[in-house]
Amino acid sequence: MLGLGGEFRYASCTSCGSIQLFTIPEDLGPYYPRDYYSFGLLQPSGLLRNLLKKIRIRTFLATGWKFFLPPFGGYWLKKLHPKFTDRIADVGCGNGQLLYELHVSGFKNLHGFDPFLENESQLGAGLKLWNTEFGQTDLYFDVVMLHHSFEHMADPEQVLKTCFERLNPGGKLLVRCPVSDAAVWKEKQSLWVQLDAPRHMTIPSTQGFVAAAQRSGFEVQEIIFDSTSFQFWGTALYEQGEKLDSGKVRTYFSEKQLVEWEQKAIQYNQEGVGDQACFFCVKSGKKVDR
Repeated sequence: MLGLGGEFRYASCTSCGSIQLFTIPEDLGPYYPRDYYSFGLLQPSGLLRNLLKKIRIRTFLATGWKFFLPPFGGYWLKKLHPKFTDRIADVGCGNGQLLYELHVSGFKNLHGFDPFLENESQLGAGLKLWNTEFGQTDLYFDVVMLHHSFEHMADPEQVLKTCFERLNPGGKLLVRCPVSDAAVWKEKQSLWVQLDAPRHMTIPSTQGFVAAAQRSGFEVQEIIFDSTSFQFWGTALYEQGEKLDSGKVRTYFSEKQLVEWEQKAIQYNQEGVGDQACFFCVKSGKKVDR
């Protein structure tokens, strides 16, 4: 991704096919530079635009009409369907942009957790970012979300256990992450763009994730594949010896090729071999003994 080079060993589970980094570097700092994409400047919006966002999200949640689908991908929000007063946590929130979008759309009790944040900050009434690990909070939540942060964590079972403990009874967990079910992983191996060594320490298979979630007490209610053409053009850039630079996509690939990849991504999602998925889980009444 950054062009730093290096070699990293991964282990693949012979039972479920999940992937895990064999040895975690002692210092991950060089792989998360200050200009890392998730820590860009938060982009605020004005009063009129915020009003339109509130109308849009309420209409979308009420109707499900794709015309009102929020840019941040609210299909998963429709599935979760939280109340505007629910206490919601975003674990691995980066600069908090997603929480900001939810905040200006009307959600009133939002908390972001990311130990890589420089400072704790209150972005608004009902929107706080904490520069701590999620496990250090004593708050309880109605919804916990991990948007492409689960794969950056070294101990997936402990992450799921912490989420279970921090959720109210009946609370919902959403995990969106790459999955090793990906046909691209099986075809391209180390060139797969979402292997992303060494930042991605754990990439579960759907089977592996469900088993781990159930051991932590969760019921996995639904799995939706939501991969995009990124799996193809990102991997193809690596095949060309390039860094991950979206500005070079049209230098190497025609518009026709990009459209074909978009269609292929839809097909892969339908077949269950896309390279990322959403896991919708609920905290069941009784924790399973381990």
